[in-house]
Amino acid sequence: MPGEKELLISLLVKIAIIASMASLLLRWGFAKRMLLREQRTLRQRLQLGALFGLFFAAGSLIRLVLGYDAAELGLESAFVTGLVGGYVTGALAGGLVALPAMLISPHELLTLPLMVGVGALGGLLRDIAPGPEDVWRFSPLHPFTLSSWRMPMLRSPQGAFQMLLFFCCLAIEFIRSSLGHAFPSNNWLFVMNPPAATLNPATVVLVYFSTMLCVGLTLKIWNNTRNEWKLEEQQRLLIEARLASLTSQINPHFLFNTLNSVASLIRSDGDAARLLIFKLSTILRRLLRKQEALAPLRDELAFVDDYLSIEVVRFGDKLKIVKEVAANTTNALIPSMLLQPIVENSIKHGISPKVGGGTIWIRSAVQGSRLQLELEDDGVGIRPDTIPDVFRSGIGVSNVYERLEVLFGNEFDMVIEDRPGGGTRVRIQIPEMKDYSIEAAEEAALPSFATSAVQRG
Repeated sequence: MPGEKELLISLLVKIAIIASMASLLLRWGFAKRMLLREQRTLRQRLQLGALFGLFFAAGSLIRLVLGYDAAELGLESAFVTGLVGGYVTGALAGGLVALPAMLISPHELLTLPLMVGVGALGGLLRDIAPGPEDVWRFSPLHPFTLSSWRMPMLRSPQGAFQMLLFFCCLAIEFIRSSLGHAFPSNNWLFVMNPPAATLNPATVVLVYFSTMLCVGLTLKIWNNTRNEWKLEEQQRLLIEARLASLTSQINPHFLFNTLNSVASLIRSDGDAARLLIFKLSTILRRLLRKQEALAPLRDELAFVDDYLSIEVVRFGDKLKIVKEVAANTTNALIPSMLLQPIVENSIKHGISPKVGGGTIWIRSAVQGSRLQLELEDDGVGIRPDTIPDVFRSGIGVSNVYERLEVLFGNEFDMVIEDRPGGGTRVRIQIPEMKDYSIEAAEEAALPSFATSAVQRG
C-alpha cells in the first residue's frame, strides 16, 4: 500500500487521467452524437456502453499489467456512464471495465458486481432526475456554494437531486473502501488507499473528494462540449433558415419577371407566348422540388439553359450565349440559384437596352483550391459610381451576394466591373467543393461541357 504522500500524488494523477480520457472520448463521432441525445434506442445504449466500457477498461488493464494504480478509473467511469446513458449503458460499461480484473486477477471477485451495480445506480439516478439537464449540472462543490446557503438545498427538486448525487458519490467510494478493507488478505477488490485507521482524517476526506471530482469533472468536460455543439447546431439552423428566406425571395422575383415576358408576348405573338408558358412550367416544376443550399454546377447550368430558352423566345437572334466551362468544374458545388439572377440581370440591364442585342459569356475554372465563376456581357454596361449600390438594392444581385456571405463568410469574393470594350463582368470566387459521390458515374453518362460557342435562336 502506498504512503499518504504517494497516495495524494496518485489521486492527483488519477484526476488528470480521467479528464484526459473524457476529452479523448469526444474524438469519436458516435460518442459525440450520443452525448447530444437524451433519448436513445436499446441498440444505441448498448453501443454507447460498449464504447465507454472498453475505453475505460484500458485504465484497469494498465493498473494490472504495469502496476500503475492511478490509471484505475472503473468505479468513477461506470457511475458517470450510467448517469449519461442510463442503467443499461452503465451496467454494460461497468461489466466491461471489470473484465480485465476478472481475467488477469482472478482473486478480485467483487469487482464485477460492484462495477455493474454502480453503473446501474448511475442510470437509476438519471431516471429520477427532475429534468434531463440536471445530471449535467452536478458539481462536487454544490453543497458549499453561496447560493445553496441562501436557499435551502432541499427546497427545490433540482437542489435535492444535486445533494442526492453528492451523497451517492460518497456512498460508492465508501462501499468500495469498506469492501476492499474487509477482505484485505484475499484481495477481492482493488482499493488505492490503505485502511482509514492508518490515514490522516484530511487524507480520507481527499480520497472521497477525488471520487466526486472525477465524476464532476468528467460531466463538466462533456457538458461544455455539448453546449458548444448545441450552439453550432443552432447556428447551422439559423443559416439554413436565412438561406431558405433568401431563396423564397428569389423564386417569386424570377417568376414575376418571367410572367411579365409572357404578358408582353400574348398580344403580339400568341404561339410564342404558349411556348414560353410551357417552358415556364418546366422551370416551376424544378423550383417546387426541395432546394438544397448547395447544388452541382452542372445542375445550375441546366437551370440557366431552361431560363435562357424562355428569353430566346423574346429576343430571338439578338441573344447569344457562349459557354466556356472547364470540364473539371461541372461537379463543383455552388449555392443554388446563383447563376440565374446574374444572367437575368445581364439580359435586363445590359442586353435588352442595346440595339441589336448582344452576347453573354459564362465561364468557370479552378485556380488552386478555389472555383472561379465569371459572367460577362457586351451590353450597355454599368456606371462605376452605381456599382456599390448594386449589392444593396434590388433582389437579384444583392440576394446572391448575401447568400454567399451567409455560406462562406470572408471566404468568397464577388466583383462587378466594366468589361473592356463595353459591357459588365461579374467575377465570383468561392472555395472549391465537389460532389465526389457521383463524379465518376457522370463522367461516362453526361456530355462534357467543353469550351464552345453556342448561338441560341
